[in-house]
Amino acid sequence: MGKFKITKSEIEGVFTVEPTVFGDERGYFMETYNENDFKAEGIDLTFVQDNQSKSSKGVLRGLHFQYTQPQGKLVRVIRGEVFDVAVDLRKKSETYGKWVGEILSEENKKQLFVPKGFAHGFLVLSDEAEFVYKCTDFYNGEDEGGIIWNDPDIAIDWPLEGIGEENILLSDKDKLWKPMNETETDF
Repeated sequence: MGKFKITKSEIEGVFTVEPTVFGDERGYFMETYNENDFKAEGIDLTFVQDNQSKSSKGVLRGLHFQYTQPQGKLVRVIRGEVFDVAVDLRKKSETYGKWVGEILSEENKKQLFVPKGFAHGFLVLSDEAEFVYKCTDFYNGEDEGGIIWNDPDIAIDWPLEGIGEENILLSDKDKLWKPMNETETDF
C-alpha cells in the first residue's frame, strides 16, 4: 500500500497507520485516509462523522465507548502529542480487558484505528494538543459509556512523567466511570 504503512497491534482489529509524507521547502503533503487504498488492504470502513478537540497538558479524555451504536475511530494528532489508548471490551475476545497504547503526535503523524467494541481514551503530553478523529457511527450522548481511566485490572501504563497523577484533568463525567468489572457491556 504505497501511501500508507499499516501495522497490526497485538490486539486483533487495532492497527496504526503511517502515511507517506511528501515534503520540500514549502512544507509537506500527505493523505490521511483513502478508501480505495484501505480496501486494497482488506480494511472496509465507512466514516460518517469527523471530530476535533483541543486540550492542554494533563487532560485525560476517556475511556469512552457507546453501548448500542459502537464507533470505530481513526484518530490522529494535528498539533502536539498524546498517549492514545484502546481497551478491548469484546467479552469473547482472547484479549478482553487488554489495552494497546501509542504515542501520536504532529511529528510522527501516526494514526491509530480503534474498532467497535473498544473503550478509547487519550492523555495530552504536550502543552496543548489538537486531536482529530473519524468515526464509523454517529455520537449519541445517551448511549455513551465509560471505564475509569485508572482501573487497576486493566492497569494502563499511562506516561505520567512530567505531569503527575495529581495533575490529571478529567471531566466531571470521566471522574464517575466505574472499573470494567462493574460496567455492563455486550460486545
